[in-house]
Amino acid sequence: MTDTPAPHTGPELDAETLRERALAALLAARERTAALTDSVDDRELTAQHSPLMSPLVWDLAHIGNQEELWLLRAVGGRDALRPEIDGLYDAFEHSRASRPSLPLLAPAEARTYAADVRGRALDILGGAPLHDGGRPLERAGFAFGMVAQHEQQHDETMLITHQLRSGPAVLSAPEPPRPEGATPPGEVLVPAGPFTMGTSTEPWALDNERPAHRRDVAAFHIDTSPVTCGAFQRFIEDGGYGEERWWAPEGWAMIREHGLSAPLFWHLDAGQWLRRRFGVTEPVPADEPVLHVSWYEADAYARWAGRRLPTEPEWEKAARHDPASGRSLRYPWGDEDPTPERANLGQRHLRPAAAGAYPAGRSPAGAGQMIGDVWEWTSSDFLPYPGFAAFPYREYSEVFFGPGHKVLRGGSFAVDPVACRGTFRNWDLPVRRQIFSGFRTARDA
Repeated sequence: MTDTPAPHTGPELDAETLRERALAALLAARERTAALTDSVDDRELTAQHSPLMSPLVWDLAHIGNQEELWLLRAVGGRDALRPEIDGLYDAFEHSRASRPSLPLLAPAEARTYAADVRGRALDILGGAPLHDGGRPLERAGFAFGMVAQHEQQHDETMLITHQLRSGPAVLSAPEPPRPEGATPPGEVLVPAGPFTMGTSTEPWALDNERPAHRRDVAAFHIDTSPVTCGAFQRFIEDGGYGEERWWAPEGWAMIREHGLSAPLFWHLDAGQWLRRRFGVTEPVPADEPVLHVSWYEADAYARWAGRRLPTEPEWEKAARHDPASGRSLRYPWGDEDPTPERANLGQRHLRPAAAGAYPAGRSPAGAGQMIGDVWEWTSSDFLPYPGFAAFPYREYSEVFFGPGHKVLRGGSFAVDPVACRGTFRNWDLPVRRQIFSGFRTARDA
């Protein structure tokens, strides 16, 4: 996969540079969409591989429809190409489980539609004012960055569908790098004090990342790497799934109802833990961050280990705060864009790297792999920051605020750099397991 250059902060980028970055982001997203949809036949594109996910062909046309709504109609002022399909591809109007019964565009028609929209969108990008004179949607190329992020988020969703589908492997990628250098300590201390959380300057940051604000955080210790499969296996072998005392009441009810005894896609065969990964069955790698665990499983493990999940402010301070300068960095390693030496992003690999990899990506606090590899559950509910303002529509963030959704941070190997930064916030229901989710633990100092 081609990595997308993340937009640098601030007004120092001129309009043409922003235009080039927006173009690169849109093209990279479409290249990935094509790879995910061209790798299976029409029958698999239209099938529903899990009631948790849409048919791949729905995602394909939805990507085109959202691009039409925001770039052709909202930014370009163009007439609607296919107004009759808006309802079919409204994510709030139809549940994922119901989408196969809709009169969806067939694969060839969906591809043609998305390509037609893209050609017109690139024409609009060529003439849109991205600085002075631009409307809020156009300023700093925000609408184009938003659409590129939206497509990459659906590409991650489609990669989840690939993981859920049965049948032989159709995707391939090289193995991630192994850890190098000295083994980092198991945890690091993050001293007490204030830091700046969120952003008011990142041009393509989404509304829930804004505005920047000060948070005072008590001292705490946090793992230097995400919890590994080997560590989680010890929780299983110690009877963790059978001990009610480790579980939140709703989590205990969930695992009893569904008979859960291990992360999703794991099974025990002749005393060995195996897992299915993109159509391949393999031994569970002990040194790799655990994947496909719900918030309830992460929380139970942390209790069993005598620790806890970090709060969202703790996670972000450990990832971004630079005590030497007193400022918050764009990424753990600094303000520079992600590179293959710093983080596992962009579907470059089809698995997390082993714990301790990417020493060049460690934060000033000494925490590693806080960008890429696995989404990390935090203990925090998804709530607005002080001064939050919905933009450009309430349904992106505001309707999800509340105790029903938990925050995940840091991205995964399936996330493109354009949709992953030190301030990026993801959220999901605490029961979710099909997502590329893991966690790290913390404790009070």
